[in-house]
Amino acid sequence: MTARHTQPRHCRDTALRVGLAEGGGWTSWDLTPAQAGTLADHERLLRMHPETATRWRLRAKDRVGSVRLGSGDGTVQLTISPKVPVDRLLHLVSYAPDRVHFDPRPVAADPRPDLLPALAHAFVSAADRALLHGVLHDYRETYDTLPVVRGRIRHADQLRRRPGVPVPLEVVYDDHTPDIPENRLLLAATRRLLRVPGLDPAPRAALQRLTARLDGVHVLPAGAPAPRWTPDRRNARYAHALALAELVLRGASYELGDGREIAVDGMLVTMWQLFEAYLARAVGEALRHRVGGRPEPQDRNFFLDTAGRHVLKPDLVHYLPSTRDGVLRQAVVLDAKFKTKPQRDDLYQMTAYCVRLGLAEGHLVYASGRAGLVEVPVGEGALSIWRHVLDLSRPWQDLASDIADLAERMDTARTAGGA
Repeated sequence: MTARHTQPRHCRDTALRVGLAEGGGWTSWDLTPAQAGTLADHERLLRMHPETATRWRLRAKDRVGSVRLGSGDGTVQLTISPKVPVDRLLHLVSYAPDRVHFDPRPVAADPRPDLLPALAHAFVSAADRALLHGVLHDYRETYDTLPVVRGRIRHADQLRRRPGVPVPLEVVYDDHTPDIPENRLLLAATRRLLRVPGLDPAPRAALQRLTARLDGVHVLPAGAPAPRWTPDRRNARYAHALALAELVLRGASYELGDGREIAVDGMLVTMWQLFEAYLARAVGEALRHRVGGRPEPQDRNFFLDTAGRHVLKPDLVHYLPSTRDGVLRQAVVLDAKFKTKPQRDDLYQMTAYCVRLGLAEGHLVYASGRAGLVEVPVGEGALSIWRHVLDLSRPWQDLASDIADLAERMDTARTAGGA
């Protein structure tokens, strides 16, 4: 049995709002030829089959989010709701904002002031790391009026404004200042999060400390666009925090529903890609905090064959100093699986990773199912392939502790194996 939907009669926006569910079944929708044509042009997002001349059966593929499609009479706002609650989704996005496709065409949404706290914790952590070695400064050409010479005198301005008067002086100089786009972006996001109602005391206090550390940075005027910044070696340590800051200022606090109250940028994300990126970065950070070393998410430095034609693609390889010579070597390998149950191919894949990386154990992490251990005989020994489960249905506040527990179990398996 399929549900039937018709276009809402009372709305100021003429766009048809189509709501589907990730992994859901077929639903029936009344579509005009123009609307059907719009959806047919975006087959990467959904499947569709005609029932009658004006009724179509629709089913979502593997992306979630909300986006505005088409134009004129064929405009459709397509919303694909995720299986996990939206606050969990945004928690994952906060670790991997580069996995999200934002569309500037506005979509209608329900305001949800309780979602941004999911980003607050991740933003505070990223900002603290960005400022660990101090606030970034840069040189900026500054025009000023001073009683003494600093830099160069602007003679034309001096003669025009104060002919025959020796002081004050019109000067221009290079000022080494924290008032640069990167810091303005961090400050704007910090102030935005401080206005979120119901924020826990710990992240609120941390945000207030961030505000104090960014003293000397100008506050963005209300309604001003977010400052633009260009990634380079100078601001590389800021990159993650800046990506989260842009997400905060973009207005990511909204429900992916059939709202009428606010307009936000469209957003689409492929859940399995987001799950992989989130796990790699979150577990990598947890391992680095626990045992040191260097995490390499989506490491592509290893090949299955000697010719180098078949690249291996583990989601995370964590490097630790060797006890022999202190050189960083691969010590942990993880692969994420956004699946409902394990498959045999997953074991084959992890076996190849372990053999090629010279590791005695590997870790598969699923979004649901049961944890377990599979022993794989290899030569005179055996590989230990661990199956872990990260339950995304748990409150997002608990996911951080779950990640820490996962990192602890991985480290325990490594030390037990004699690595």
